[in-house]
Amino acid sequence: MKTDSEVLIAGGGLTGPVAALALAGAGVSATVIDGMPVSERAEPEFDGRAYALSLSTVRMLRAIGIWKMVEHRSCPISEIKISDGVTGKGATHFLHFQSAEIDEGSMGWILEDRYLRTALLSAMDNHDLITQVSGATVDAQTIADGCASVALKDGRQLRGRVLVGCDGRNSGVARRAGITRQGWTYSQTSLVCAVSHQEPHHGVAYQTFLPTGPLAILPLPGDRSSIVWTESVDRAEAIHGLDDAGYMAELGSVFGSFLGGLSLIGERFRYPLGLSVATQFIADRVALAGDSAHGIHPLAGQGLNLGLRDVAALTEILVDAHRRGEDMGSASALSRYQQWRRFDTAALSIGTDAINRAFSCEAPFLRIGRGIGLRLIEQFPGVQRSLIRSAAGLAGDLPRLLSGRSL
Repeated sequence: MKTDSEVLIAGGGLTGPVAALALAGAGVSATVIDGMPVSERAEPEFDGRAYALSLSTVRMLRAIGIWKMVEHRSCPISEIKISDGVTGKGATHFLHFQSAEIDEGSMGWILEDRYLRTALLSAMDNHDLITQVSGATVDAQTIADGCASVALKDGRQLRGRVLVGCDGRNSGVARRAGITRQGWTYSQTSLVCAVSHQEPHHGVAYQTFLPTGPLAILPLPGDRSSIVWTESVDRAEAIHGLDDAGYMAELGSVFGSFLGGLSLIGERFRYPLGLSVATQFIADRVALAGDSAHGIHPLAGQGLNLGLRDVAALTEILVDAHRRGEDMGSASALSRYQQWRRFDTAALSIGTDAINRAFSCEAPFLRIGRGIGLRLIEQFPGVQRSLIRSAAGLAGDLPRLLSGRSL
């Protein structure tokens, strides 16, 4: 059967475009379908959202030609400081991770959403093997005659060998394929914003565990930082409802004064938190990647990195199958993807869940245990290096793109 593209990708956020660029760079055509018009997706205004990109993710972006477009907009992470905050007593039990501990360079970079998003759109516009369908959503999908077909709400029909769902936690692709999710909600909401401060951050990222949830302070270029602040649901709603002055007063009470005075820049966001993982990452000629396959706690900022690890594995399997003359949408090809990604996803999901639960509690015996654990890690450099390499995305069986090699 004739196809419009070899691979159809539902979802034009970040993982979908990265997948399309990786495939197209290896000679495999892709169509990216996104319900948001290009004019809205390419909004250049600063809104405070940013990502912590691991070293392996940056290698991948470099391999597909994106990093050179955004590197000058990023801020390398020189050090990570982790502390256990206790209400009314400040933060104790510091643990330091330094990029100098690994040979490969910085363990990660912070990059604003707007720069990554516009770079991906620009790169797709300039690639002949990528078709963008914007402002249209998938209404139905069928599998027949060795193809995956989708019907758009505007009446158009598209066909490909594989349909990749990159359409978020409420993935329509997964639902129509009969794939369910398992998980639970946390009694937490993340408040996200950006601030400017009087003192320089020197490229240091901070992760403070408070009884209501973690507070992440991520360095942006200049004297600015991106904030991911987790609170209980009710308190987060109350804080979000305050005016900017009231909001900043509440933030200042947990942020402290070590970076001097703070000023809000950009918009404020809030996101309810939960853990959910798809029971299957694949179905007949369907594969899920990113949030469509899993949604984890934002602890350590690994959500996007985890999704791009999916993309690196999936595109490698599809490209290799295509070069061998194998049907890239076959059950055997897609099964290799699922087998590759399930363990890493499960391990990170369980790990972030356990850490969040252990630290979001003021029970005295847990505080003592946390302090002992952090001190032990600090005293064993080998353990520290292992954790740094894991945070940098250098552990495990890495796809070629995450090692900086092309497909």
